[in-house]
Amino acid sequence: MDATHLHLILTHFPIVGTIIGIGILAYGQIFKNLEIQIVALATFVLMALLTIPVFLTGEDSGETVENITGISEQLIENHEELAEKAIWVMGLLAILSLISLFTILKKLSFSKAITLITLIVSIVTFGLFAQVGNLGGKIRHSEIRTDSNINQGDNENLQNIERQGNDDD
Repeated sequence: MDATHLHLILTHFPIVGTIIGIGILAYGQIFKNLEIQIVALATFVLMALLTIPVFLTGEDSGETVENITGISEQLIENHEELAEKAIWVMGLLAILSLISLFTILKKLSFSKAITLITLIVSIVTFGLFAQVGNLGGKIRHSEIRTDSNINQGDNENLQNIERQGNDDD
């Protein structure tokens, strides 16, 4: 299994896992169930850990597909740039989750507030990662691209083909 394959396998976990964690945490807060909240917070930490190999394999994945006909380098770049921002937000979510876990386990008075902040950050994190995933999907799935994205990819690939042809001379 190469880095591209690993990237494609793991890439969905941070998105799906975060939305599941949001649902679990919201349920735990609504029904004031600390055990459920702990499960949700642990889910966020696990998703942050899974995000690391997804991020680390992303560069190799981009290099693997960038010269395939119909693939836009700009789409790859957009995906990479947003992923670089999103991983920091996921890191923040992991830190807040660990702080929330600590405050719950130590029964600190501000645990409800910090856990609510964690829920809000988790929603932002999900939104960012959903967008990262959408941009990543557009790289290989032409059916979800706009016409301008498709044309841009075609133009870039024609230029790549011309450059490759000139290199052979």
